[in-house]
Amino acid sequence: MGGALSIASGVLIPEVDAVVAFYGVPPQELADPTQTRAPVQAHFGELDNFVGFSDITAAKALEEKLKSSGLPHEVHIYPGSGHAFMNRSAEGIKRRKEMGLNDEDEAAVDLAWSRFNSWMSQYLSV
Repeated sequence: MGGALSIASGVLIPEVDAVVAFYGVPPQELADPTQTRAPVQAHFGELDNFVGFSDITAAKALEEKLKSSGLPHEVHIYPGSGHAFMNRSAEGIKRRKEMGLNDEDEAAVDLAWSRFNSWMSQYLSV
């Protein structure tokens, strides 16, 4: 939901200067990513199984749509990671394990944070 809403914000809210989305693509009827008004960086887990929302097929389709937007974009797919891999809370880890995801890859989390920080530093002024 958060990633999809982030992308939708980049389409629907003119004041948004940059978007970083973690796992999720809005439905076409809510917001067409080709119409984004802000640069978009998106992060997905390779093992995410929310078909049509945040799975690898949805991630690749988003990347194709963003190419036609003409704005800067990046789509990152993290091997061996599932949905919500950035949620390092005890509850988040427990939930993913219950889903069969043993994706405690701190290197992927660190890389995603690094990419997030770089993206926001590039497009937002303090």
